[in-house]
Formats: sequence, C-alpha cells, structure tokens
Amino acid sequence: MARDRLSVVVTRRLPEAVEARMAELFDVKLRNLDEPMSRDALVKAVQTADILVPTVTDNVDAGLIGQAGERLKLIANYGAGVDHIDVATARQRGILVSNTPGVLTDDTADMTMALILAVTRRIPEGLGLMQRGTWDGWAPTALLGGRISGRRLGILGMGRIGQAVARRAAAFGMQVHYHNRRRLRTETEEALEATYWESLDQMVARMDVISVNCPSTPSTFHLMNARRLKLMKPEAVIVNTSRGEVIDENALTRMLRAGEIAGAGLDVYEHGTDVNPRLRELPNVVLLPHMGSATVEGRVEMGEKVIINIKTFEDGHRPPDQVVPSML
Repeated sequence: MARDRLSVVVTRRLPEAVEARMAELFDVKLRNLDEPMSRDALVKAVQTADILVPTVTDNVDAGLIGQAGERLKLIANYGAGVDHIDVATARQRGILVSNTPGVLTDDTADMTMALILAVTRRIPEGLGLMQRGTWDGWAPTALLGGRISGRRLGILGMGRIGQAVARRAAAFGMQVHYHNRRRLRTETEEALEATYWESLDQMVARMDVISVNCPSTPSTFHLMNARRLKLMKPEAVIVNTSRGEVIDENALTRMLRAGEIAGAGLDVYEHGTDVNPRLRELPNVVLLPHMGSATVEGRVEMGEKVIINIKTFEDGHRPPDQVVPSML
C-alpha cells in the first residue's frame, strides 16, 4: 500500500513552478493571497501539518512552536535567514528546521554593488529630475558624485555574500577590507585581495564605503550603533543588504540629516516595513523594499531547495540544509 503523502502548509505565494512541483509531490496547502498568514492561521497550520514552509515574514516563535501538534516534524524555511524562527525551541520539541543557503549569494551581492553605485553616483536624484521633467540639460557641476575606483570598501561579514561582494568590488577597482567573526584562510584572503581588520572600530574609521553583510544574531544587534557610526568619515557611505537590526536606524538617520555621514543605501530596515519617515526625506539615501533576493532564478532555486529538504526528510534522512542552534 502506498504511504500517505506528507501534509505541507506554505505560508506565502511562491513562484508557480515551485507550487506546481510541490502539488505533485505532497499534500500541500498553498496560499491564494500574497500576504502573510494571520497568527490564528499559523497556529492552525502548525497544529495540523507535517511540514510548515514559512518565509521571513512569519514569526515562528516559541509561543507558536509550543502550540504545534504531534504531526509537525519539519519547518522547511523558504529563505536563508532563520532569525524569525526559534530554532532552539523547535529542537527541544523534536522539530527539525531547514533553510536555503547559498542560493541568493550572487543576487544579493549584485544588489549591494547597485546600492553602492546608486548612492555614490546620485542615481536616484538624476532619475527624479527626469521623472519630474525638470532636467534643464547638462552642466559641469550638476549632480557630481564620486568615483568608486580606488575607494576603500569595508565589508562587515565575510561569508558567502561578503566574499561575492568582494569579488565584484575588486572588479570595479575598489580596495577590499573586511571584519569577520573569524579570519579567512590566507589563500582565500589572497584570492580576494582582501585585508583583514581585527578591530571593527579601526576599520570603520578608515573606510570610504561600509557594506553590511552579516546575519542577524544577538551579537550583531546594533553592531553599527551610534558610537560606531560616529567613527565613519563624513564623506563615507554605508549600505545594508543583510538585516536591518544590525544598524541603529535612528542613529543613522540623525547622522545623515546632520551631514555626519555622506549617504546610505538600504534594502532592509530595523523595524521591517515601519521605516523611519525622516529617512524618506533625505536625497542622499537610497531606499529599496527588500529586493536583494528578488530574481526569478533565485526564488525558484529557493523553492527547489525547500523541496529537496522535504523529500530528503520524507525518505528518512536529515535534510541537507538542516539548521541547528550551534550554527547561529
């Protein structure tokens, strides 16, 4: 007799190709609306499903996991970051957690470079002139930005994405520097032509561009706090395509408004969609709606990883991308 298919609940709309494949393989409940599930709907999902497939917009905290039914055995996250999931509590309940690492490395690194260029070359300001129809023609001193070749780039977090940013920055002629929890191997540093700084404070004070590429953990919360932001050179800029909580957003806003930092490019925010309104008013700030991973190829590959994790679990093995608390 054929065994029953796994019951899978997906919390958000996914690419059609991913949803179609899931429907072939599992007893899957898909979302018709592309909006987060309510808390009540999430509770019902964890009480009735074998597998939950959440996204970064779902708060899978200890309270939610505590209401899970006996059937729930895997939280197969659609995304690399798992700071919205209480992995330790899930482990205590015997629930595995998996994610989709490595898929969005190039997409996020591309967006990092796009933000660096957008801020330093004042692209949004030029775009605004064209869209308003107020451009009067070329002028020798109009919209003067800065050349990125030769500038010092300080990368905060030298994992997969940080290293991908380093390779791109080197191709633009930037000098690559980095701070990381662990220093890279010598051969990796040499291949990236990257200089390691043990002291984050010293690195921040000497860079022209700071790129935040570290995960959100208790130790990285407000890593770029008011004191550290004040170490930046007045002509320096900062970009963040990682997690908003790494930067003290209020402190950053104050310093940008005061001219103590030249500019910022942000794709993520400390309080999610609740962006500091004073940031929106600044011409030297580029704000994007969490687009770093928004490519068709990347989102489909994320779904494929989720499916592989579920299928491997169904076959009685540990998911290849299982997350354990020691990894965080």
